[in-house]
Amino acid sequence: GVHRRGVRFLCSAVFGVDWSAGLTLNAGMILQKRIPYDVLTPRRLPGVAPFEMADWLHVDEAYAGQLAERVRLLSERRSEVLRLDPDAHAAAEEMLDMGLAHLPEGFVSEGPRVACPDGRVVEIDRADPLGTLGHIVQEDLCLMEPRDGVHVLTGAVLCFPASWLLAEKFLRPLVGIHAPVEVYDEGLAARVQRLFDGVQAGRPLWRYNLLHYDDPTLFQPRSEQARRPHVDQETAPFTRSERQCLVRLPKTGAVVFSIHTYVVARRAGEAVPAS
Repeated sequence: GVHRRGVRFLCSAVFGVDWSAGLTLNAGMILQKRIPYDVLTPRRLPGVAPFEMADWLHVDEAYAGQLAERVRLLSERRSEVLRLDPDAHAAAEEMLDMGLAHLPEGFVSEGPRVACPDGRVVEIDRADPLGTLGHIVQEDLCLMEPRDGVHVLTGAVLCFPASWLLAEKFLRPLVGIHAPVEVYDEGLAARVQRLFDGVQAGRPLWRYNLLHYDDPTLFQPRSEQARRPHVDQETAPFTRSERQCLVRLPKTGAVVFSIHTYVVARRAGEAVPAS
């Protein structure tokens, strides 16, 4: 096996499934074929809905491509995509346990290892809970802990940021995280804080966002001070949507904010590929 940052990979072809179907090699694009939920019906912000914990973590046709990119980023740019406050380690370990307990179909737990749908086997390293999950699931995972009456970003494995920097948001409260967002006014900030305060263990919530992009690259970090290049939302060739979930950890009381990123190609004149 090859040991990287406390995570051991033992590569073996344990599944007879072609998980490369979602990986488009042209220009290194990693795309899904569709977004599996209705993004055309408007929802009032923050636009949340309940879901069952069994439906938390998803595996789609881009799993192999996205995980190959996650493994690369965690190896080559770890400090940019993973941060953890030492005081948040207990919450991170609880998140690891929660994630492992809710892996969807296609994973096989083998004692201290997990066999993944793309044929990798990842060793569970409790000293590196975020790094371990980052090598297993497609979702980016942010750990929000209540401190002094507000939820603070105390840890994250964030390989696919959509125009923000983990280094800038780390250890900030919700209001500080959303500071550059124009629609994030006091009213919306209060609703979002109530959302984080009110989400209950075993009763998670989810929402989505939707933007059109000229560039399908998954890893798009951008500082608050750097303006995002103008993108014509009518003609941009790619649609990017994040399925965002809020999951309360019952022991530490932290909230996991998970992000499953979909990037799909648009056809001429099409709003978004059909779900």
